[in-house]
Amino acid sequence: MNSFFARKFVIQGIFITIALVIIIRLFYLQIIDESYLLSANNNVLRKVVVYPARGVIFDRNGQVLVQNEPVYDLLVTPREAKDIDTTLLCQLIDIDLPGYKTRMDKARAHSPYRASIFEKQLSSATYAQLQEHLYKFRGFYVQNRTVRSYPDSIAPQLLGYIQEVNDRDIERSNGFYRPGDYIGAAGIERSYEDLLRGQRGVKNQMVDALNRPKGVFMEGKYDTLAVSGEGLISTIDRELQVLAEKLMKGKMGSVVAIEPSTGEILTFVSAPSYDPNMMVGRERGNNYMKLLNDETRPMFIRPIQASYPPGSVFKVVAALTAQQDGLIDQHTAFFCPGGYRYGGGRAIMRCTHVHGSTDLIRSIQGSCNTYYGYTYARMIDSRGMSGPRAYDLWRAGLLKFGLGTKLGIDLPGEKPGLVPTSDFYTKRYGSDKWRSGFNISLSIGQGELGITPLQMANIMAIVANRGFYYRPHLVKGIGEKKIIKEEFIEKISAGVDAKYYEPVIEGMSRVVNMPGGTAYSVRIPGIEMCGKTGTAQNPHGENHAVFFAFAPRENPKIAIAVFVENAGYGGTWAGPIANMLVEKYIKDTISLPKYIQDRIYNANFIPKPTKKETITKDTTTQKKAPSKRALQTSQTLPPQKKEYYVHHSQLTNRHE
Repeated sequence: MNSFFARKFVIQGIFITIALVIIIRLFYLQIIDESYLLSANNNVLRKVVVYPARGVIFDRNGQVLVQNEPVYDLLVTPREAKDIDTTLLCQLIDIDLPGYKTRMDKARAHSPYRASIFEKQLSSATYAQLQEHLYKFRGFYVQNRTVRSYPDSIAPQLLGYIQEVNDRDIERSNGFYRPGDYIGAAGIERSYEDLLRGQRGVKNQMVDALNRPKGVFMEGKYDTLAVSGEGLISTIDRELQVLAEKLMKGKMGSVVAIEPSTGEILTFVSAPSYDPNMMVGRERGNNYMKLLNDETRPMFIRPIQASYPPGSVFKVVAALTAQQDGLIDQHTAFFCPGGYRYGGGRAIMRCTHVHGSTDLIRSIQGSCNTYYGYTYARMIDSRGMSGPRAYDLWRAGLLKFGLGTKLGIDLPGEKPGLVPTSDFYTKRYGSDKWRSGFNISLSIGQGELGITPLQMANIMAIVANRGFYYRPHLVKGIGEKKIIKEEFIEKISAGVDAKYYEPVIEGMSRVVNMPGGTAYSVRIPGIEMCGKTGTAQNPHGENHAVFFAFAPRENPKIAIAVFVENAGYGGTWAGPIANMLVEKYIKDTISLPKYIQDRIYNANFIPKPTKKETITKDTTTQKKAPSKRALQTSQTLPPQKKEYYVHHSQLTNRHE
């Protein structure tokens, strides 16, 4: 009996304890914990997403390149949108009635109960008109945002642009992005997206029955603050960039200038260009399609994506690697009768002139093809090993100079250029018994070699530094602390000892500063610029004009590569552009005669448009870049065929 009563009290105690726990919990939830009050009042509260301002991008001197400006998205909750004066609303935001119906149907399909974007990026003027009447449109409200603005309308290929996220972006972000968010889609905007985007916040706003804001809920206790994105200090010199773009107007090609001591890119021009403000606002989609279908391909980033035969700049690399391998020295001389004979004397690679006995310095000064034909033959034929094995050693030396590989610039889409493997030629000729005569055009930077303008400028930076470089980059400081990424302060050796650079540099100095040099007309008073002109062969039209240089000779401040497609001689067209940019950067002046300046500014080498292409359905991606065949010289033919010798008998870097 006593046991029964004991169990009875235990059971009662359990029930009483549970009841007390429930009461205490209800008291806590209803009286103490106010967060549930927020949920209970959702019918009079609106959660407004607060989008952060993206980080501002500055030039190296603190001038603004990319900033933000306010825009306004009009949102709608379809279930709440009743008794709407559609005519007035359409008039205020400049749409028609069918457009209103289409937008509302899309919003209902998204969710009748949740807000979605009805119209994006209303301007401040449009928002001001709408705001006066917004209380009349129940279920509609406005959300503040910012979009990018480009004060100087320069450098679109390097700065990039932002666009609305797609499903793939949302999936890859693990839920960070939501439909309607914006993401960096190209250039620096894409490379540094994680830093520029910031962190969104949420504001709980009270509204009345007419959808009018009535203040902040609980004094913002449950709001989360938006965190602005990090600012970036770019390496670009704004004034130099503006000048370079003016000089390249009406032309196709590239200008890349690097500070050798840091790898910082001072100027990065891809021509033709476009106004980056075209990629902002409600007309962005239409503008994008215009740019995408422009035959001059302004969205193609030539400095890192176009691959050209390097021409004369390659002679600089050949001279350095051959010295390092002990195959020549600065006193080594070869006789130039006006060309280099190979294939048992049956074929000739013609030279620019009859140079006679030529040493290393004079070979650079006079751009002697014959000298480098002999040098390449020593590389491949005179090392006591098979042609493919000797070629592999030669190729390894080129890779150390950054050829045939990506340099690692902080931009998406960089291409490596092309230095063919020995297997390429073994497969082409059906045997591994080939020697230097089979691909002799490589000796003067022609044939299958492909190099980007960025790689050209980087070679000049290597020569300026006498044997090393830092990865070319476009951002020198991140945030208030001006942090720089570790990979951009790594010193990279090109694999050639410093002592071998002096004869090459002397030859480059003579090109510019000695009477008779191919670039003597673009010498700069008071500055010893060391350079090299080039005329890269183009089987599809006029040859490309090339000039690459660094200055001054001691303690160099700038290394530059200028490439103008279809222009002809490098000394005539590319050289003056480099002259003006180098002098402007070092002395903040331009002394080149005005008639030469005017000739450069007014020149137009853009081909006339051909028949307009039909826009295909697949217009979401950029057109493919020209094939390597289109951007390089014609492919060489096997030596067993007569045409091979005919082709190579025409090879020459003509008057440069």
